[in-house]
Amino acid sequence: MNILILEDEELAARQTVEFLQRAGLAQVAPPVVRSVEKALAWLQTNPMPDLLFSDIELLDGNVFALYEQFRVTCPIIFTTAYDQFLLSAFRGNGIAYLLKPFSYEQFQEALDKYHLLQGSFSATAPAAEAEAALSPAVLQELSRALRQNSQPQYKQRFSVRMRNNLYILTADQVAYVQADEGVTFAVDAAGTRYPLTGTLTELERQLDPSRFGRLNRSELVNIAFVEKMEPYFNNRLAVKLRVMPEVVLTTSAAQTPEFRRWLEG
Repeated sequence: MNILILEDEELAARQTVEFLQRAGLAQVAPPVVRSVEKALAWLQTNPMPDLLFSDIELLDGNVFALYEQFRVTCPIIFTTAYDQFLLSAFRGNGIAYLLKPFSYEQFQEALDKYHLLQGSFSATAPAAEAEAALSPAVLQELSRALRQNSQPQYKQRFSVRMRNNLYILTADQVAYVQADEGVTFAVDAAGTRYPLTGTLTELERQLDPSRFGRLNRSELVNIAFVEKMEPYFNNRLAVKLRVMPEVVLTTSAAQTPEFRRWLEG
């Protein structure tokens, strides 16, 4: 069975793969794509999957931007953190959904729904494809529901793989985020560096802008950890942290005015 997973959170992606393997549907882990851009490239260069598991918020934006660019004709099971306001939109268009965090039992129920419909998919292929696809009307309904009813969904935690272990790091624990030689790290109060998935710009979009501010091209800082600022060379600022006196971060000259405005809220 050919399955594609659109999911930017490593922990959620791993859970979906494990549930698929537990259900006997994936002897080999299916591909996991984490951004709209990469999902579009995958769909354009691969056969249509039999089933698609799709998160709503990916690394580079809302997944409906993908479905507006590419007509997906396979069944979609949404794995979403959005609450009850979207249920009528999903149900009204026959779309299965899993509200995060979901259990294996809920996962199996969604698969059971897929299997029940699978016969009609194969029996009347052209009509079934048209029904399975997200029509412009469906996309408009879902996008409108998101705009009208949802608040921005900022990342609250990261799942991080280090030394063959999986750690959960909350956004509150992150003192600053730093890009270093092509890898983006979250740094906690103890100075431990956790490698993250995605670029600094992608992570900046996922984090609450009232809490995380841009210092320069390679660093973001959590306002909760900022103790004071001091003038630095070339109209820059030296930023000192509360629990890490040995760490001094600096703004770039170009970013300093915007950083000052961010500090003032």
